Amino acid sequence: MRNTGTLAEGAAKLAGELRAAPVERVLADANRKAVRGGAPAAFGSMSRPSVWYAFDEGDQQTPDWYPQGLTCGADSGTIPVSVFLATWYFRPEAGERGIRLTFLSPATLKYRHALLVEAAPDGSFKPIDIHAGGVACYGDLLYVADTTRGLRVFDLNHILDLTSVQSGVGDGTRIGRHGGRLHAFGYRYVIPQTDFWRVAVPGARFSFVGLDRTTTPHTLISGEYAEDHPRGRVARWNLELDGQPRDAHVMGHEKIQGAISHSGRWYLSQSAGSGANGRLIVYSGGAPARRPFPIGPEDLTARGGKVWSVTEFRNRRVVFGVNL
Repeated sequence: MRNTGTLAEGAAKLAGELRAAPVERVLADANRKAVRGGAPAAFGSMSRPSVWYAFDEGDQQTPDWYPQGLTCGADSGTIPVSVFLATWYFRPEAGERGIRLTFLSPATLKYRHALLVEAAPDGSFKPIDIHAGGVACYGDLLYVADTTRGLRVFDLNHILDLTSVQSGVGDGTRIGRHGGRLHAFGYRYVIPQTDFWRVAVPGARFSFVGLDRTTTPHTLISGEYAEDHPRGRVARWNLELDGQPRDAHVMGHEKIQGAISHSGRWYLSQSAGSGANGRLIVYSGGAPARRPFPIGPEDLTARGGKVWSVTEFRNRRVVFGVNL
């Protein structure tokens, strides 16, 4: 059920004040650098893949931010540069700081975080306190999973630069408007929510989200995490989000953190806690194949003949790909 409310109005008001930056500009002035082949402990007992990127030391060690969702420019189809986009949620110690989106270039290894926010009609804005367990990008729109509520939608034409109207990024402990200045907990870029697709069926969950560009038409994928029983479902939706899934299946596995379909196969990311390797479960007809996966695997996306994921635990935070 679509429930835009005043979100589009608030985003437009904020965008009318701040200059927008395209993804390529965000990457060009990125202020962090990933490490190719870093944080190898993420792979535990499995053979290491041919390619992976580790977040920098600060992002490896922080106890506050945990990566969850992953998508890429290939999913979008319109982003003109190679990029991964990852969501993180804040595990609060001294106040909620919401969710953020990372833009990571596999070409340069440079990356930058932006804060995802909710804007009011007057242009004020606040953090979004959700888990952000999955993310998908299609065209200019970013779909972020909100577990019990549905899908929050953001427009990548609204990557808004606070420094376009003031010197500096403001106070790192504040968000919104204070003393005539804008603040976003120290982030230079904010991306306001523009739309909301809310769950209409009681009990349905959107734990993660993905995209399949191999179906006709292309489809959005959602799924339900189940902690200790195998009844979680996965579904494909038309991008128009008309309220009914195109198809749906009971996965039959617990602790699924992400799922995509690709060329007729289903790929499920299964976790096993912070001390054991997960599994990649692949359905291509008949009994599923179970492949070794890193410790703490999360959401999935497909790019360049590989299925990609991101891992969440401290000092084991990587973006990695294995063959489809």
